[in-house]
Amino acid sequence: MNAPDKLTIASRQSALAMWQAEHIKARLHALYPACDIRILGLTTRGDQILDRTLSKIGGKGLFIKELEQALHDGRADLAVHSIKDVPMELPEGFLLAAIGERASPFDAFVSNRHNTLAALPAGAVVGTSSLRREAQIRARHPHLTVKPLRGNVQTRLAKLDNGEYDAIILAAAGLQRLGLNGRIREILSPDECLPAAGQGALGIEIAEHRSDLLPLLAPLNHAETAACVTAERTLAQALGGSCQIPLAAYCTSDEGLLTLRGLVGHPDGSVLIEAAAQAPAAYARTLGRAVAKRLADQDAEALIDAVLAGQNTAPHG
Repeated sequence: MNAPDKLTIASRQSALAMWQAEHIKARLHALYPACDIRILGLTTRGDQILDRTLSKIGGKGLFIKELEQALHDGRADLAVHSIKDVPMELPEGFLLAAIGERASPFDAFVSNRHNTLAALPAGAVVGTSSLRREAQIRARHPHLTVKPLRGNVQTRLAKLDNGEYDAIILAAAGLQRLGLNGRIREILSPDECLPAAGQGALGIEIAEHRSDLLPLLAPLNHAETAACVTAERTLAQALGGSCQIPLAAYCTSDEGLLTLRGLVGHPDGSVLIEAAAQAPAAYARTLGRAVAKRLADQDAEALIDAVLAGQNTAPHG
C-alpha cells in the first residue's frame, strides 16, 4: 500500500496519552517506514478542569473535543484515544477507524498500606473518578468512604502518597503502560468491579471525509477486541451511557462466542442491576442491545432517570 509522505497524530499531552500516541506511531512506522509520522500534543478541557467530577462538567467528550477540532481543521490526520474516554456517540463527521488489541480491561487497587480492597478497615477513604467504580465499591464495601479523585495518573498517585486517600482505584492498563505495575496491589476481578465499556483498548479516530486512511489503518484493527468493544459500547449507548451514569459493560470472546455482562447502579451503592447474554462475534451489536434490554427489563432505565434527576437537582460546587 502507498502510504502518505506524512501523518500527524493528535493526542492529549498527559504522559499516558502520549505513550498511547507513541505506541500507535511505532506501529504505523513499522508498517510504513518511509512515512514521516509526528504527534501533535493538545491540552483538552477535561485536562484543564480538575476541581470537579466529569459527571458535573460535561462528560468524557471534554477529553477529545480539541483533538476532533484538529482532525476537522486538517492539523492532524488521526487521533488516538483510550476507548473508555470516547463518548458512545461520536459527533457527526467522525468515525472510529480501528480498535487496537486490548490490554488489561480491569481496575487496579493501589495503596501504600493495604494489600486488597477487602482488607481496608471501616472508614478508609478510597479515591476514584468513576461513578461506575463508586457504585460497585459502595454496594460491596459499604463500610468504606468513597471520595472523588481527578487528574492524570501521576497526580492521582501523588494524592495517595500525600495521605489524602487510603487507597485509589485506577485502570490497570494505564499503570502498566506507564511502567507502574509495581504500584498495583490487586487487580480487581469483574465480579468485584465490572469494567467500563472499552476499558484497556485504544481507538483511532479520523474525520469521516478521510476515508483514504481506512485501508492504511486496517492492520491496526484487532478483530476480537473490536467485536467485544462494539458489544460493550452498543450496550452503553442503548442505555444512554455516559460518565453521569454508573454503568459497566464487559465482554469476553471464546472461539468466536461473545459473553457480555452489563451493570447499572446507583452511585450510593443502594442498587446494582446486572444482566448477561451470549452471541457469536458477528452479532456483537445485537448482543449489546439484548443485554441492554435485559437490564431495562429490571427497571434500569428508571434507575438511570432517578440518578440523572438527582444530579440535576443536587447543588454544584
